Amino acid sequence: MHSRFLSCVFGALLFVQATPTIAAEEEIRLEHAGLTINANLVAAQDGWQDGTVVLVTHGTTGHYGMEIITSLQSLLAEQGLTSLAPNLSLGLDDRHGAYDCAVPHAHRHTDALDEIGVWVDWLKTKGVKDLVLLGHSRGGNQTAWFAAERPDPVVSGVVLVAPATWSEAYAKNDYEKRFATELDPLLKRAEALVAAGTGDEWMEDTGFIYCPDAKVQAQSFVSYHAPEPRMDTPSLLDKIKVPVLVIAGTEDEVVPDVAEKVEPYADGKRVRLEVIEGADHFFRDLNADEVVEFVKAFADEL
Repeated sequence: MHSRFLSCVFGALLFVQATPTIAAEEEIRLEHAGLTINANLVAAQDGWQDGTVVLVTHGTTGHYGMEIITSLQSLLAEQGLTSLAPNLSLGLDDRHGAYDCAVPHAHRHTDALDEIGVWVDWLKTKGVKDLVLLGHSRGGNQTAWFAAERPDPVVSGVVLVAPATWSEAYAKNDYEKRFATELDPLLKRAEALVAAGTGDEWMEDTGFIYCPDAKVQAQSFVSYHAPEPRMDTPSLLDKIKVPVLVIAGTEDEVVPDVAEKVEPYADGKRVRLEVIEGADHFFRDLNADEVVEFVKAFADEL
């Protein structure tokens, strides 16, 4: 009995010593383009800078406190992966929480590329040498766009979770269905203002992204609603030089065609596609565990 007790105690001590110390969550705040931007750092262990770090970008008008992002950060830490999840500023100072549609919109889709770059640079100043970029939904498109056009040696891989797809016909039909008005007249007006050098002029009571009756700058409207092939994430895959993992859900009603459009690019090596049965766009509950299991395996192979 005595020897068995000592054996158990000794084994417990070994377990404690082998278990990495999980650091407390910390909000990081930086200055960028006249704004304070912030991000949530979840360190998996002390000395996290020496391991793989995952930079997580949320979807449309989202934030790092939304369920999918908090779940991913927690589960990544359990797998020994540190993560940094920014709140994209969307033109607001020190933004937290979901963007209120009543707040005027003075932001562009591509602003996210600059902010992703700022956070990549910050991580490099901390000594990070192995970085995986991860984006969800619109954040998946912005992440892919960044990786395709602004490659950085520190980025070893890219994970796109239900990334946004696009076609001009679908965009027009979806806008008309959502806001009960045609896109083209509004877009022509906004493009004319931008061409005249007055892209910062406000358009009132305008359907914008998911917001009805929004107040939005003309240049913002053009950025999100003008035809842009790079909004279709699969079209960027050939331009990304590091390995890419795309994760789709069979019950995704927001971006239902991810798997179909990615399959022609998925060779199982440079571009990998994983489809999670029963998962919707937000990969809730056990589906989030499956996402992180794929991310962990992917990161280990890089």
